[in-house]
Amino acid sequence: MISGWIILDKDSGLFSRTAGGRVARMLGVKKFGHIGTLDPMATGVLPIAIGDATKMIPFVEEINPSVKEYLFSCQFGFETDTLDITGNETERNNIIPTESDVESATKQLIGKIKQVPPVYSAVHVDGVRAYDAARRGKDIHIPARDIEIYELEFTGKHGNSWHFRVKCSRGTYVRAIARDIAKICGTIATVDMIRRTQTNGFDIKNAVKLDFLEKVFNNSGNFGDNLKSVDFGLGDIPVLNLDDRAADFYKNGGFVKTDASDGLVRVYSGDIFIGVGMVQDGQLRPKRTI
Repeated sequence: MISGWIILDKDSGLFSRTAGGRVARMLGVKKFGHIGTLDPMATGVLPIAIGDATKMIPFVEEINPSVKEYLFSCQFGFETDTLDITGNETERNNIIPTESDVESATKQLIGKIKQVPPVYSAVHVDGVRAYDAARRGKDIHIPARDIEIYELEFTGKHGNSWHFRVKCSRGTYVRAIARDIAKICGTIATVDMIRRTQTNGFDIKNAVKLDFLEKVFNNSGNFGDNLKSVDFGLGDIPVLNLDDRAADFYKNGGFVKTDASDGLVRVYSGDIFIGVGMVQDGQLRPKRTI
């Protein structure tokens, strides 16, 4: 079975799960997952785990800080039900803030803050997804949640679009950031572009487009360097090498004596990655084996 990571630059208009499924089908693999979810409108970094790489998702998320970076833009003076350009307009006031007001608003949102997720979001409310309740016309209340915005800057205007860059914690909604900037400025806003450039240590510079992968697949079927190894993204975890006998024992669930320091380790047999283990009190114990 083919296993590894595809660092996808997701196109707008695709659900994250759909994008992952298309990659998995090209590789002839049923088992796949992804780190983080992007709105269908959004583009950018979507790490897709194929086959045995899905076992590594919890460890990648644990060791890599859940800092995400986005570029986004919005238009002031009107608002939609989804807070983005794909929704239905619900309000218009045509109030456009000054650049100084916008820059002041961004500074007020930096730090640990409370954010109310958009009504059209995947947040659970009374056991159902908020977007499902919203689509059925239900009036729902979503409580504010704790998030952190590490950096937020206004980067300029292009026509009616005001552009920003943000670094934020997991669980932050970019559409809500634009809404809150507008609220501080005494107006309303709608997002017209979201692009994720970093997530959990994965960067847009390593990402590849789906249409490029499809062309490669149709011509040769070999993804080459675009299919990263199963242990890609685990670089901060120390390495522990086992000889053949110890590796076989370990892969069958056995505990192996070691003088390595306590904590998570990447376990190898020669050059072959065989999983992630935990060293505790001089013993290596399997956590996920390949």
